[in-house]
Amino acid sequence: MQWTVHRPFVPPGVLDRLRLRRAAARYAEHGWAVTPGARLSGHRFACGRPGCPIMACHPALESWEDTASVDPGQVQAWWRHEPYSVLLVTGRRFDVLDVPAALGLRVLGSTRLSRRREACGPVAVTAAGRWMFLVGPGVPLRSELDHRLDIVRHRRGSWIPAAPSRMPEGTVRWAVPPEQTQWRLPDAEMVQAMLTDALGTARGPRLTIPRQLSTARRGG
Repeated sequence: MQWTVHRPFVPPGVLDRLRLRRAAARYAEHGWAVTPGARLSGHRFACGRPGCPIMACHPALESWEDTASVDPGQVQAWWRHEPYSVLLVTGRRFDVLDVPAALGLRVLGSTRLSRRREACGPVAVTAAGRWMFLVGPGVPLRSELDHRLDIVRHRRGSWIPAAPSRMPEGTVRWAVPPEQTQWRLPDAEMVQAMLTDALGTARGPRLTIPRQLSTARRGG
């Protein structure tokens, strides 16, 4: 008798949902509040709310800031049927310094060269070229950074998309996974100082982008 092993077919949509749910549960397990984000449908994001005009990535729940959770049961319920994006709520356990890729690469490179372990923290990257440094919460941007349109601090009232959420340009990924730093968060002032130093070594014209419409909500 000949034995064959056939893996059951699992639709790609189900695999995406399971992958997103698993990631959301892992973040919540470490105390990082999550909320479901609108799922990518074609070239726009659909949250399921009737008449929602927002086409970019955004929370799927209108009361997302109040309902964001680290509760395992709630996380499982949110991702039970829909492949929602995974959004990390900022301003609680951490703030996020959102910078252009060229600047992010310089800072990450200098961190590794200096072997300054205390400056190492999780870093998420979008395919659109944004690098997001997770840091301790509550520290305002330095004046050298605050006036730049291409640097955003996500604080209370804001969120960021987390891996493995899909954006129109590609999937969000970790350049430095939180497991690699044992979920430690670096001092915000130290990372801001490194960003300022990296700006001083940058060549060519300054890269700027218009602030997103949600920047006011995101804490700018």
